[in-house]
Amino acid sequence: MMSDTKKDNQAIMSPPVFSDPISNEEETIGQVRDLTDVEKARIQDGAAHFNRLGWKRLTVVLIVEAIALGSLGMPQAFATLGMIAGTILCVGLGLLAIYSSFVVGQVKLKYPHVQHYADAGRLMMGKFGYELIGVMFVLQLVFLVGSHTLTGTIAFLKLSGGGTCSIVFGIVSALILLLLALPPSFAEVAILGYIDFASIILAIGVTIIATGVQRSEIGFASDWSAWPAQDATFVDAFIAVTNIVFAYSFAICQFSFMDEMHTPKDFVKSIWVLGIIEIVIYTLTGALIYSFVGQGVQSPALLSAGNLVSKVAFGIALPVIFISGSINGTVVGRYIHGRVYKDSVTRFINTPKGWISWVALITVITVIAWVIAEAIPFFSDLLAISSSLFISGFTFYFPAMMWFMLIRKGSPFAKENLVWTALNAVCFVFGIVILVGGTYSSIKDIMHSYNTGAVRGAFSCGSPA
Repeated sequence: MMSDTKKDNQAIMSPPVFSDPISNEEETIGQVRDLTDVEKARIQDGAAHFNRLGWKRLTVVLIVEAIALGSLGMPQAFATLGMIAGTILCVGLGLLAIYSSFVVGQVKLKYPHVQHYADAGRLMMGKFGYELIGVMFVLQLVFLVGSHTLTGTIAFLKLSGGGTCSIVFGIVSALILLLLALPPSFAEVAILGYIDFASIILAIGVTIIATGVQRSEIGFASDWSAWPAQDATFVDAFIAVTNIVFAYSFAICQFSFMDEMHTPKDFVKSIWVLGIIEIVIYTLTGALIYSFVGQGVQSPALLSAGNLVSKVAFGIALPVIFISGSINGTVVGRYIHGRVYKDSVTRFINTPKGWISWVALITVITVIAWVIAEAIPFFSDLLAISSSLFISGFTFYFPAMMWFMLIRKGSPFAKENLVWTALNAVCFVFGIVILVGGTYSSIKDIMHSYNTGAVRGAFSCGSPA
């Protein structure tokens, strides 16, 4: 087993090379002929094209990937957990996510050839880890595209007044996500990032102001509480916690994004800027909208602003729904495409074959995401099961394992390591608790929703919950 792991680690550290000007190696893996001049030019152009991210652009790309649907579930999480617990968890989990993201970045710096999260799995657990984390990586990102498809459906239904079958709007949402996911470079996505960030800030701002004005017109305080809701069950509490966990899921794509950085060591600036922005936005969104609306707050939170203002807010939020959703499709597409064509110029997506295979792959990913959105047509539970099964690992227990297995120097019980050992142990235990308790709660709540008729059936024209 140890020898297998060693071989797999060597595979990460010594990737296949081409016999071109980029490498002086004589031996080429997976290739039986010399490259033509055209192919050499394609490889050089492709390598340059996918190496353009600086730390500022990385911050924008991370914001596009991270600050989206998570913020829309915060107020309902606060309603379940109470103002005190909600605030503590928002800030605490945000700081923990910043730390775990720092560990991920350290792994990338130490092992520069790690291109995606699955490659780190190979370093820790050999071929089994590579395949396991690869499957989790693909499923999580497809689930994310599905959740954005569902949110787009909810937005279009709200904007149209519900006059059209929701399946139609689901297909429209999927098509928009497909088109936006077609540009394969993250540097290109960064251009849309500014629109994306402005969109979510304005949508949340409109909702906060509207709910505040409505509360002042009513003339008395809402029924918000500092403590957990009296009728909250174990399942309700775990759903709320996993909705907060979902909001801090940016580590999953970090290897992929850092692989395009021209100065990877600058990643620390990006994760601190992103982490602080997330903590502030999520805490204020959850606390303010919950305090204005009270226990009746809905998820997504934009639904709580009243009929007219909700339409305005959803209209403003359309860019973030689709831009943030599409980047997840791009990341998973890059992983699969790069794995299939790892020893071919096709992987750079700058040849006819590269583009045809890329478009076909993104189409398949989007169709699967649409099926998931139709099969689990309720917002909070879709976020919860995604967080429990996958984000619990990518944000918490996998980074903790990386520290123990790949980053740590010396004994975990050495004096200089005690604090870090404790911190990573907390990350690991918390991730496992979310994996077990969150998955159980999500499944129970989904079954309960279907049994009680609280949501529409799968692949039906009713409005999603």
